[in-house]
Amino acid sequence: MIHDYLKAGYPALCVLTQEPHRAEQLLISEGWHYYHWDCLTGIREANSTKIVGEIKDPVEAINWLGFTRDAVLIADNLHLFLEVPEVVQAIQNGIIRWKGIGNALVMISPTIKLTPEVEKFFTILDLPLPDEEALHSLQVELCKSVNVNPNKRASRVAKGLTEFEAETAFALSLIKKGYPSCKIVSEAKSQMIRRSGLLEFWTPESIKDVGGLNQLKTFIANRAKAFETGNENLPRPRGVILVGIQGTGKSLTSKATANILGWPLIRLDIGSLKGSLVGESEQKMRSALKVIDAFGESVIWIDEVEKAFAGTRNSGETDGGSSANMFGAFLTWMQETKTSVMVMATANDISKLPPELVRAGRFDATFFIDVPTTPERVEILQIMNRKYKTNIPLSYVQELAGFTGAEIEQLAKDSLYDGLKAAFENIVPLSRTMREEMQKLKDWAKNRARLANTPEDQPKGHRKLRTVKQS
Repeated sequence: MIHDYLKAGYPALCVLTQEPHRAEQLLISEGWHYYHWDCLTGIREANSTKIVGEIKDPVEAINWLGFTRDAVLIADNLHLFLEVPEVVQAIQNGIIRWKGIGNALVMISPTIKLTPEVEKFFTILDLPLPDEEALHSLQVELCKSVNVNPNKRASRVAKGLTEFEAETAFALSLIKKGYPSCKIVSEAKSQMIRRSGLLEFWTPESIKDVGGLNQLKTFIANRAKAFETGNENLPRPRGVILVGIQGTGKSLTSKATANILGWPLIRLDIGSLKGSLVGESEQKMRSALKVIDAFGESVIWIDEVEKAFAGTRNSGETDGGSSANMFGAFLTWMQETKTSVMVMATANDISKLPPELVRAGRFDATFFIDVPTTPERVEILQIMNRKYKTNIPLSYVQELAGFTGAEIEQLAKDSLYDGLKAAFENIVPLSRTMREEMQKLKDWAKNRARLANTPEDQPKGHRKLRTVKQS
């Protein structure tokens, strides 16, 4: 990884990684003597326990590098000492000498934390996380020890984990399930989301709890083929925008999409990323997107996206341009990311969305979700009767024309306390109170969005959805 830089005479390198032990193994190449330093052990030969010198002081360790030739000193956590003037001076004094005698200081750090006095001397390199092949080799070794067959898909799910994290996840899976389970690995992987503090890990909903919307379900099920083994030639979907009034099932469908794909569900709450300091919001957005890229296969749910990105055109007047910068970072990420993700964005008012977000090619499709049709109301009633142990007759669907799925659910819950008749009379559907707004939304959607709903004349259950099986 660093061979060419050493050959060219680079005297100071900073390798960004959270895997110092793996870095020590991978950085060694022929032509130099490699040594390792940390503030507890001192200097030892790399990949060995042989102590060269009990030099625990960072200044003495840096100075030691100037008295040997063709040597590379791999220094763990040296960045923690860069506020010490003597350490900075030792690096400045050593740079020219190291270059002349073929030596190099390699600082292992999880973050870029260089002071202005030395930042120009260091070349920053990233140590990539282990790829699928390396993770599978690790899994194979573990499975051999307990005589269990490896699971290729579990190795793919583990992408984004460090070698240590993957090994512990595989081991936990073997203990709990007796085989490498994708579900256990995914649960262990969720720690990435929790540690970041920028995203939320949610439990996917069952597709059986989504009534109707067969055209949307079919669209997602067909796109799921792109993520199946052997279909790498198919273009990878980016995401879908779901437009409709509150309670029509946009969020529920977003959660169920994770169930169809067999992927974890991550909520990106853009409003929570906004900070008060200059540049803080943009930094949080970039960090959140990096976590998503590192996490890998997942459904990214953005609820009420119009509120998150509304007013980006006037952002410079209201928040110093932070919202516009966050929006730009998100668009660039959607366009450029190579990670297998499906973005599910919901919107109640499409008119507030920036046109750049809904232009062709950004998302795979924009779906309009109307109030449920008759066959959808029948399906929703069946779901609610099963969920709440009610017994609302299916013939009641004619009385529920114009009700959203959320309103039908509320009817089922209220009927347990007030009786069906009283519960029905006390619910005023949004289709009545927001008639004008709904009509505007329908008019907008006629030539700009696909219809998600099951047509009135289509029989219920016309298509059985395939879901990606997760071991």
